Amino acid sequence: MYSYQPSPAQLISFSEQEIMDKSVKADHPLRKLNKLIDLDKIARNYRFLYSKTGTPGIPVTQAVRMLVIQFYEDYSDRQMERATEENLAVKWFCGFELGDDTPDHSFFGKFRERLGTDNLKDIFDLINQKLEAKGFIGHTFYFSDASAIITKTELWKERDKAIEDGNSKLNNDNVSNFAKDKDARWGAKGKNKFWFGHKRHIVADMRQGIIVKLAVTPANVPDARAFTDNDLCPDQGLIIEDKGYDTNDVKEEIQKKDCYSGVIEKNNRKTKNRDKDKYLSRLRMPFEGIFSKMNKRAKYRGLAKVHFQVIAESIVHNLKRLITVGDQINYSTG
Repeated sequence: MYSYQPSPAQLISFSEQEIMDKSVKADHPLRKLNKLIDLDKIARNYRFLYSKTGTPGIPVTQAVRMLVIQFYEDYSDRQMERATEENLAVKWFCGFELGDDTPDHSFFGKFRERLGTDNLKDIFDLINQKLEAKGFIGHTFYFSDASAIITKTELWKERDKAIEDGNSKLNNDNVSNFAKDKDARWGAKGKNKFWFGHKRHIVADMRQGIIVKLAVTPANVPDARAFTDNDLCPDQGLIIEDKGYDTNDVKEEIQKKDCYSGVIEKNNRKTKNRDKDKYLSRLRMPFEGIFSKMNKRAKYRGLAKVHFQVIAESIVHNLKRLITVGDQINYSTG
């Protein structure tokens, strides 16, 4: 992330506040974000989590801002420690003065654990309420899809241990006995793409590509089942999905929610309308790029922690969309 760094001569003539202000130019993404949404107002709902772990005295407002920066830049905990210490734009955004002590790397993991997946999901929903109030969510057209999250690329040691223990092979029935991530499974997309890990499921509002619903499952859970089991169907509008969602259960779920089905049907469906499906494919194509900008590797082990990762990445995706198209709305916090 670009940060303006004043020269030593300038530092002498600037006050501390002027140095911090000049570190973040008017068109800096973090300054835009700070004007477009009041993260502190959202974070104050979680003051009961006030953390005295790691560096003492860090309030939840600063902790939430640091969490946003960490996933915004895809920093490790040690990289985040260095950023809060050295990057003036990060200091400014996270509310640190020049001489303030900043947290060491141990703080970030402890705060994630303290915050938890459920509270982070509430923050995701609160941010989306603000985006909806600003007109970023249209409730008319939705896109739904899933993508791979890879936990580990090779499991040769686990396979050898499984065979040594009397198994004929390592598969989804026994891999939890040998892999360090007990919730991960092998998944497949088509005939040629296989991975070990989890699967990210999202629903995006197509007005500005804002993610409105999400879920995480082991990689072997079919997209259609994840859609129905995790209440991913919106409450209104047309939802566009690929052939992996072409099941009776999905169509019944869409109908039950009084939505319109934009499911692209399989070729063997007698009701298939090829012209309609080509049109739906063109409509959804721009939104498939959402996944290309998201992490394809699991940062953590276990379904709950990977779920935390996906929620945080979705929050950051939505905030980046807010920054990108923020000039279309008033710079009023809310």
